[in-house]
Amino acid sequence: MLTGKIALVTGSTSGIGLGIAKQLAAQGAHIVLNGFGDHVGPQKEIEALGVQTLYHGADMSRPSDIEAMMHAASVRFGRVDILVNNAGIQHVASVQDFPAERWDAIIAINLSSAFHTTRLALPAMLAAENGKGWGRIINIASAHGLVGSAFKSAYVAAKHGIVGLTKVTALETATTGITCNAICPGWVLTPLVQKQ
Repeated sequence: MLTGKIALVTGSTSGIGLGIAKQLAAQGAHIVLNGFGDHVGPQKEIEALGVQTLYHGADMSRPSDIEAMMHAASVRFGRVDILVNNAGIQHVASVQDFPAERWDAIIAINLSSAFHTTRLALPAMLAAENGKGWGRIINIASAHGLVGSAFKSAYVAAKHGIVGLTKVTALETATTGITCNAICPGWVLTPLVQKQ
């Protein structure tokens, strides 16, 4: 059980992120929701499980928004025990036709945001359990973090980066009570996939 733990799930107003947030709440964790979609309905669903929620609409492409979200979570709950880096966007085009601004947005949201949330969550995780450390960092990568796929250069690059970031974070926290893992799902019927 996760009773009393605080879980922050990025991109959690729909799709995989919402599913993860609901499962964590069912185990007793209080939830920090984030995303651009409707958050009122998901918040009510999660609160019905007997936990508290906080919604923050941080734009995950903006480090200052991410800092504000992590600060809000700390003010409300004191810390983040479980961090699920799930936020992601997609654009499909050949390398030569890929719009530079879409590349930058995908790298920012799908990769850089996970670095920013992780670096901001780690100090409290390392201080937990009287300095022995406790925390769970779960990065939602993709099968595209392990293999390539035509017309998805930015997404594949970002997801390969997430797998690398996961390995480094796991090594750096290996002697503490913190774990860092990546999950690499294949196709899941979510709003992101439906657009493709």
